[in-house]
Amino acid sequence: MNSRSLLRSSISRRLLRPVADLIDQRIERQLRSSTRNAVTQGAQGSPEAERLARDVELLKHGQLTFELLCGPRGRGISRMVAEAPLERLYAEVTELSGDRDAAVRNVSAAFRLLVALESLGVGRIAGGTMNICGKLGAIPLLDPPNDEILEIGTLYGMFSAGLVRMMERDGRSPNLTIVDPFAGVQLQPGTDERPDPTGTPVDEHAVRTNLGLAGPAGAAARIQQGFSEDPETRAAVSDRRYGVIVVDGDHSAKGVAQDLEWAEEIAAPGGIVVLDDYGDPNWPGIGDALDDHLKGETRFTYLGKAARSAYLRAS
Repeated sequence: MNSRSLLRSSISRRLLRPVADLIDQRIERQLRSSTRNAVTQGAQGSPEAERLARDVELLKHGQLTFELLCGPRGRGISRMVAEAPLERLYAEVTELSGDRDAAVRNVSAAFRLLVALESLGVGRIAGGTMNICGKLGAIPLLDPPNDEILEIGTLYGMFSAGLVRMMERDGRSPNLTIVDPFAGVQLQPGTDERPDPTGTPVDEHAVRTNLGLAGPAGAAARIQQGFSEDPETRAAVSDRRYGVIVVDGDHSAKGVAQDLEWAEEIAAPGGIVVLDDYGDPNWPGIGDALDDHLKGETRFTYLGKAARSAYLRAS
């Protein structure tokens, strides 16, 4: 059996190749030993060899089943987890929250929630597994000052559904607002417009379907179609101060700068601002925009980062 066939992504293969090689070597040694024993005993198909063959076949079936649940089929990205990135995420969320036990508990719960939502919902949650689990796990632990949440850029609404559920697990009563253009595809300046790998159109219907998975709070979410820089869009949802603002819209330096300027106006005192894909080499404009913003007059204090998301707190 080749254990490496379980993982499709190049990153996962590099991370887990030593473990896969070790498993392959042990199985090969056991098979050779069983074969020698069978020959020595003069018995083709000895009970030991047959038992080992059955065990290997069961393991292959289990791997295939797990791959269907967490592998890239159907969503275009693997949800497999490796020990080193997971431990690093635990440490990063611990540094943000100051509570190791809570960090491990929330990140673990967030992973289970991620798999469940993508299994039941339509489309997918944008981003890598550690990035998503980091945001879902860290935000409740940072104790936002109120339960008003604004997500700028939602794709399929599945992350917001997960955040609602994680906040509720913490005893909160989240009230969600979403701003997104719903252009039918995921829009980003400088990239080609192409269908999502899941095959699901990016539209409000898909978002509403996924928000329903979060129960009454998800179903009651306020959705404003439009770009976050449009005055009409801003006016429609600037009627309150938000305890959590997730900035995940236009990834260009200009777009991020505009969203941060808006967040300055609508973040509640003590509010948490999460800047997604911070430090991602594919989106250098995000880091540039945040660095420039923090050099000027601002209400925001940089708290730290976890799995390519930056966390700020408003004064």
